Amino acid sequence: MEQQAILVYDGTMEGFLCCLFTAYEEKLKVVDINPPGAQAGQQLFTASREVITEPDKAKRVWTSLKKKASPAGLRDLKWTFLSEIPGMEMHMYSMIRYILAENVPVDRDFSHPAVLKVSQAAKKVGREKHRMEAFVRFRLTKDEVYFAAIEPDFNVLPLIKSHFKNRYADQKWIIYDLKRNFGIAYDLSAVQFITLDLDPAIGLSGAPEAYFHSSEIAFQKLWDQYFTSTNIKSRANQKLHVQHLPKRYWKYLTEKNL
Repeated sequence: MEQQAILVYDGTMEGFLCCLFTAYEEKLKVVDINPPGAQAGQQLFTASREVITEPDKAKRVWTSLKKKASPAGLRDLKWTFLSEIPGMEMHMYSMIRYILAENVPVDRDFSHPAVLKVSQAAKKVGREKHRMEAFVRFRLTKDEVYFAAIEPDFNVLPLIKSHFKNRYADQKWIIYDLKRNFGIAYDLSAVQFITLDLDPAIGLSGAPEAYFHSSEIAFQKLWDQYFTSTNIKSRANQKLHVQHLPKRYWKYLTEKNL
């Protein structure tokens, strides 16, 4: 008889994959998988146990998965993990078990509840990724580094770093996720993950003189004048505008706050 267990991991993708390894190795019936700080449901006769992250074990699970899943299925699992949606670990767990148990590719079998849930979550993350690539606004700091603050619904910073590295390869820049308190920084050679002690006000649109270059302030005023002059009020469609540019992004956009 399989032993029931609630697994607690460190919140990383590697830690989650180690939960899979532990479940298979010890023949556990996993009833829940929780990151640190998550509210675990009450389960009678079910022990909660911590899973230690071991990169070699995580790699073995992912290697086995790559042999049976398509690139799209692997992408969906990665993006769903970055969604941080509560409870998605169990849907991912069920999908992975389904993939590993079958002899034919099933990661696009949307009739399976877990595959469908993971695909839906991944699509949400994908939309947020594209929005961040479109809506990020850099401002030049006094240190000659371009800075942008974001607060995405999902943890998409790891997904947008290549886009900005390729697009702004000749500039030093930082994109900082204020919600999760970490960022990515490009120094003209590589992109690094960083953490900073920032004033919360730095994230708002505009250019406070304490942080930003004087030329940045002048440029933002010019941009505001251009935006105002090209905006035809009689043709404004506020409903469509909000649909394409949700209000939650406005506080980071120069044209909305100057």
